[in-house]
Amino acid sequence: MSAATRTAAIAALTLLFASAASAQQTAVQRGDAKFQHSCTPCHGAGVGDDGRAMLPGTDALRIKYRDAKPPVPALLEQRTDLTAPAIRAFVRNGSFSMPPFRPTELTDAEISDIAAYIADKAKRAPRR
Repeated sequence: MSAATRTAAIAALTLLFASAASAQQTAVQRGDAKFQHSCTPCHGAGVGDDGRAMLPGTDALRIKYRDAKPPVPALLEQRTDLTAPAIRAFVRNGSFSMPPFRPTELTDAEISDIAAYIADKAKRAPRR
């Protein structure tokens, strides 16, 4: 293989990897925006409109996992165990007081973006 061919191949691979990294970054950014819009009203870290210390989805998960060993965070953005298929199952089927969401409300692509965002947050979270 000539030096020119090798250089062109390396440049093409570099561009391919940069493009893939950019697409992942975009999925995380889209997931962040969709999470803030669609999930945070129930699963955020804030105080609820009813004056409770936590929003209803976060509080429900706190109660559900209060005795879990090892501990499971109530905040979705702190979870390291949520895969895209698990998130899709909860979103599509609902769970306890969480209603199911139709594909016209949250598309499969948007759910995948939300999963990418949660995985990115978990990866960046400080280890305890």
